Amino acid sequence: MRLGILLFTPIFLLAGVTLHAQEAVNAPEPAAAADSAANAELKAQLKAELLSEIRAELSSEVKTAVSKEADKPSRLTVGGYGEAVMTRNFFSDNYLRYISPDKYKNDKSHGRFDLPHVVIYLGYDFGRGWSMGTEIEFEHGGTESAFETEFEEGGEYESEIERGGEVALEQFWLQKSFSPAFNLRLGHMIVPVGGTNQHHMPTEFFGVYRPEGENTILPCTWHETGISLWGRAGDWRYEVMFLPGLDSDRFGDNGWVSGGAGSPYEFKIANAYAGAFRIDNYSVPGLRLSLSGYAGNSFSNTLSANRTGADRYKDVKGTVMIGAFDFLYDAHNWIVRGNFDYGHQFGQDFPVQPRYAQRIALAQAICGFGRHRHGGGSRLRHLLADTQAQGEGTPLLRLRPL
Repeated sequence: MRLGILLFTPIFLLAGVTLHAQEAVNAPEPAAAADSAANAELKAQLKAELLSEIRAELSSEVKTAVSKEADKPSRLTVGGYGEAVMTRNFFSDNYLRYISPDKYKNDKSHGRFDLPHVVIYLGYDFGRGWSMGTEIEFEHGGTESAFETEFEEGGEYESEIERGGEVALEQFWLQKSFSPAFNLRLGHMIVPVGGTNQHHMPTEFFGVYRPEGENTILPCTWHETGISLWGRAGDWRYEVMFLPGLDSDRFGDNGWVSGGAGSPYEFKIANAYAGAFRIDNYSVPGLRLSLSGYAGNSFSNTLSANRTGADRYKDVKGTVMIGAFDFLYDAHNWIVRGNFDYGHQFGQDFPVQPRYAQRIALAQAICGFGRHRHGGGSRLRHLLADTQAQGEGTPLLRLRPL
């Protein structure tokens, strides 16, 4: 019995040792478990940082794209300006005040409220050098008087006066830009003759109203349908324009040829053609020197030229030529503007003397005050009577420190 007990005891001891060894092998080591947890935490941290960097990069790219899109100029351009004016005029409002000045020189002053110009601009850039521009102008808050030919009433004129102002489409053109030095424009546009026509914005003249000189004797703002070629190269800018001629039926002693650009019809008569040009130089910093001109026939540019009996005037041209020089100095806290205009209408072979002058000259000099005068010694043979007209006193140019 003792021998049996001794034999079985080692067996049980060996089994116990084997069991404990297996449990020790299956149990995780404390260092390995700690490393696994640290690795898992590091992976999670790296993943979070990577996601954060990706989100930040994407956000930056989106913001850059949005910023570029916002900074990109719109193809559509909308603009405009308006003028509201109150004046007190210390001269007679009688239309004969210049014909009989002694009779009306002591008349009382009179006041006015006015909306000289309210303008809306619309433009669009089609790309590849193609663009469009429009300008709709409301003058004096109303619509213009209209003259229509009534064919049912023997072709007589019928006048319909709605309000004293005017609504006009001053610009409507399509432009192809080949380069800064070569641009072709077709449609209705500003005629670049004289300083006021080319620079007629409210910030481009000193007074409340546009200067009376060019505004009185030239069409202003002068706009016609035609073809224009313009560009700028270095310190030079040029523009040449082909357009219909002025209509001598609408010339007069109060404004020389200023009414000749208008038409009482629903179309513009173009029996005669004309050309205009303008050259600007910017060589001196702050100084612009400009030369402009116009030439075209006027007598045949009316419906009456095709009526019975008009053959006797078939050789009459009524050529109008206008030359203008204007300048702008804008530097050293000073703005100085000035201009000189000269106009001449040829037609010595006309059978009747005119009621307005053949030649006209206007000068606006630096710090000069005087009276502009349109009148002249020579005579244009026309269907009207000869007279001279003189405008009211006006400062020819003002200097204003900024």
